[in-house]
Amino acid sequence: MRPALALVLALAVQAACNSGSATPAPGKQPPPGPPAVDLAAAQASYTRLCAPCHADDGTGYRADHAPSLVNPTFLESATDEFLRRSIIFGRPGTSMAAYGKAFGGPLDDTAVTGIVAWLRGKGGGVKPRPLPGVGRGVAARGGELYQQYCKSCHGDAKTRGEGPHLANLQFLGAASDAFIKHAIAQGRPKTRMLAFGTVMTDDQINNVVAYVRGLGAAATEVALLPEPTGKEPLVLNPKGPPPAWRPREDRYVPVDDVAAALKAGQRMIIIDARPPSDWRRVHIAGAVSIPYHDLTRLAEVPKDTWVVAYCACPHHLSGVVADELKKRGHAHPLVLDEGINVWHQRGYPVVAAEGVTPPPKDMMQQGPVLAPQTPAPLAPAPQKTRP
Repeated sequence: MRPALALVLALAVQAACNSGSATPAPGKQPPPGPPAVDLAAAQASYTRLCAPCHADDGTGYRADHAPSLVNPTFLESATDEFLRRSIIFGRPGTSMAAYGKAFGGPLDDTAVTGIVAWLRGKGGGVKPRPLPGVGRGVAARGGELYQQYCKSCHGDAKTRGEGPHLANLQFLGAASDAFIKHAIAQGRPKTRMLAFGTVMTDDQINNVVAYVRGLGAAATEVALLPEPTGKEPLVLNPKGPPPAWRPREDRYVPVDDVAAALKAGQRMIIIDARPPSDWRRVHIAGAVSIPYHDLTRLAEVPKDTWVVAYCACPHHLSGVVADELKKRGHAHPLVLDEGINVWHQRGYPVVAAEGVTPPPKDMMQQGPVLAPQTPAPLAPAPQKTRP
């Protein structure tokens, strides 16, 4: 046998002996595999934390246009790491909070893994074949297409539409170029997100990807505020008079009215119903963190005091808190009508982590949102003729 061939065979045998598939020696057990996911516990976590916005079955659009998490073209391109990161880090400046424990959220690593597995079970796995390659695009050309066909749903760095906000640091950090390209080309069936791959050329889509990639160029990471202690004072202006509000539908109070009452020194309680990670990023000055998924501290709320709960939805999670207060016999539980994002945009008092700026304005507050337009395919290049 030739020496080179003998060496190759020896290495192959050694590799087989060292591989995980090799038979363990007598009396020795193989190393344990990953623990099995408790899908029942995962579903319970999803129902408690995610369903208020994304619906019980993951199809989305229950609140604040939260997208479907089980759409086939989404799940076939979203890796487990993309899903995990989206849950843990959230989408700062939107109603999607950071749910990871490292940021003050309620989910540890095992719980996050469980929710990802549960979503996979509802909608399918990653596509077995690789996603389409992404060529080098020209952002300026992609910007023209984006303004014409994408902005009405997805907004830009200064405005938000009803679709997922693409000018978001955490989204852009988690999404690969191939993921973005796949979404543009394949769309999201049964939603307003069209499949542009039937009408855009590959170069056009690459250009849009390049433009989207640059949307978060000005965004920066921020250091969060300290976690809430659970001992923050509940009542603001405890010696002041009660507000003289006339809530819409006996439930909703405008941000302007609450700001005016605070400035006048009127007695009230303001509850931040979002996960604590959002409170640590920015909250209304004097607001206490009582998240919709942990209402323990509601037992301390005096029943004769006006209470305003807020979130970013802007009604859904705060509505959970207001409804629970009403069940407990509180006389004046209300919802901040436009939510904290509008409060922040209008310059009313907040406590914010360094670097946090007011979130992009919602285009739907500025006028009607136009339906997305289907672009015409590029005309074929003119053929050269011989003289």
